[in-house]
Amino acid sequence: METIRSDFAGSVVVIGGGLAGLMTALRLAPQPVILLAKTPLGEGAASARAQGGVAAAVGSDDAPALHAADTLEAADGLGDATVASRIAAAAPEAIALLERYGVAFDRDPAGNPALGLEAAHKRRRIVHVAGDGTGAAIMRALVAAVAATPSITVIEGLEARRLLVDERGIAGVLAAGPFSACLLPTRRVVLATGGLGGLFAHTTNPLGALGQGIALAARAGAALVDLEFVQFHPTALDVGLDPMPLVSEAVRGEGAVLVDETGTRFTAGQGQGQGEGQRQAELAPRDVVSRAVAAHIAAGHKTFLDARAALGERFAAHFPLITARCRAAGIDPARERIPVRPAVHYHMGGIAVDASGRSTLDGLWACGETAATGLHGANRLASNSLLEAVVMADAVARSLSGSEAGTLPAPRPVALPPASNAGALRALVSDTLGVVRDRAGLSSAVESLQELAFRGGATADPALVGLLIATAALRREESRGGHWRSDFPASSPGWRCRLVQRVADTGTHLVCRAVPLSDSTHSIARGA
Repeated sequence: METIRSDFAGSVVVIGGGLAGLMTALRLAPQPVILLAKTPLGEGAASARAQGGVAAAVGSDDAPALHAADTLEAADGLGDATVASRIAAAAPEAIALLERYGVAFDRDPAGNPALGLEAAHKRRRIVHVAGDGTGAAIMRALVAAVAATPSITVIEGLEARRLLVDERGIAGVLAAGPFSACLLPTRRVVLATGGLGGLFAHTTNPLGALGQGIALAARAGAALVDLEFVQFHPTALDVGLDPMPLVSEAVRGEGAVLVDETGTRFTAGQGQGQGEGQRQAELAPRDVVSRAVAAHIAAGHKTFLDARAALGERFAAHFPLITARCRAAGIDPARERIPVRPAVHYHMGGIAVDASGRSTLDGLWACGETAATGLHGANRLASNSLLEAVVMADAVARSLSGSEAGTLPAPRPVALPPASNAGALRALVSDTLGVVRDRAGLSSAVESLQELAFRGGATADPALVGLLIATAALRREESRGGHWRSDFPASSPGWRCRLVQRVADTGTHLVCRAVPLSDSTHSIARGA
C-alpha cells in the first residue's frame, strides 16, 4: 500500500465528485485540496441528473421567508426553522455564485430568471437551465472550473474505503482503485459522497450511490440523524431501465396529471384543489403523491403521467431531456401517456452536521445529500437539494479556510475492506424499507442486516446503511414525511423528535436514541 506523496500529506481531502464536492474544493481555493472521485468527474454523480433546478426566492412576488415557510411545511414538523431561514436567505446569492462559475440560467424575454413551479411551492421559484437540464449544466460548468483551478488535485478512479481515526479525531483516508490502494494522511476530510438510492431496486440515483459517506462516518464514530426518512419521487420513467430516468416534478408544475390505464385521475383529494394560489392534487408533497401512486399500483393498476392536454407539442421545448429519454423508450410524450412509478430519489437523513458542516468527529465535515443539516426534516421540498449543496459547500469551505494541517500520525498497517456491492441486498431493502413499512418487515430487515453489517465483506457497508435506516424506522412508531408505516398510519406529537444513531464503541451494533426537536442538528453535531 502506498502513502500519498509527501507534498500532498495534510491537505484537505474532499471525497465526492458531485456538486457539493466540486463546490467545496472551488470555494477553498487557493488552499490546496485533494478531490477523490470514484468515477470521472461529471459521470457518476446524481447532481448531473437533477432536472428541476435550484429553488430560490428571486421572483417579484416571492421572498426568502416564504421559501423557508414552504420548506418547513414540506418537512412535516421536523424541519429546523433556523436552518431553513438561513439557507433560503442565501439562495439568491447561491444562484449568483453559480452564474459566476459559468452556469447560464434560463431567462424570460425581459431578462429575468425564468421560474418554474414544483410540488409544495406556493410561488414559482425554480431557477433552471435548458428547461430540464439544470444539473448537467451546473456540473459541466463546475468541472471546467475545477480543471482550471491549480490548487485542486483531482484523483479519479479512487474510492475511499475507510476513514482512519486516532485520539485526536480524523487521521487519514484509506482509498483504493482497481489496481492499488493508498493512504492519505490528513486531519481534515470533507464527505460529499451523495445518496443511497442504489440500495433499492427502483431508484433514480446512480447505482453506485450506496450511502458510502454514511458508512464511512458511522464506522469512524460520527453521529447520524434522521436516517429513516427516504424520499421516493412519484414519477420515475417506468420502462425497465436501472436506474430509472426521472420525469421532473416541473412537468406536473406545468399541468400534467396522473392517470391510470383507464385515463382516470386517481390523486383527487391528495392536494388542495385547483384555484388561484392553490395546488392541484399532483403537486402535493412528494411523500403524499408517491403513496397515492404506490397504492394504485398495489391495487393492480398501471400509472401514467399525461401531459398531452397541458403541453402537447410544446413538451419537447419545455423538457428536451425528458423528451429524449421518452423517445428512446418508444414514447412520444406530446401524444402518449408516460408510464411512471415511485423510485428512491433522495435521503433526508445523514451525517449530523452543524451550521458549518462539522460533524461530531473532530476533523470531519460533510455536505450535500450525505449530510443532515435539519433543512429537510422528514421530507425535502423539491429543488432544495442543489441549493443546500451550494450553500453548505460554501459554509464548509469558510470553516476550513485558513485551517492548519496539524501534526500527522505515522502511517500504520490497515486492513483494506473490499469494494461495496449491494446487489444481494436490493430486493430485501426495497421490500422492507419502501414507500410503505410495517413492524414485521422492519424487524426482518434489522435481523438480516445486523448479521451482514458487522461481519465484513463486500455487503458490509451497504448492509450497515440499510440497518441504520431500518433501526430508526422500526423505532419510529408513527408516519411522517418520507417514513410511512401501515401499522402506525398517523403522525404523533410524541414523535416530534429526532433519532440519532452511532455505531457502538465495540463496533458490533448500533446505538439509537431520541433527542428533542429543540436539540438542533447544530447542537447534536457539536456534542450537546
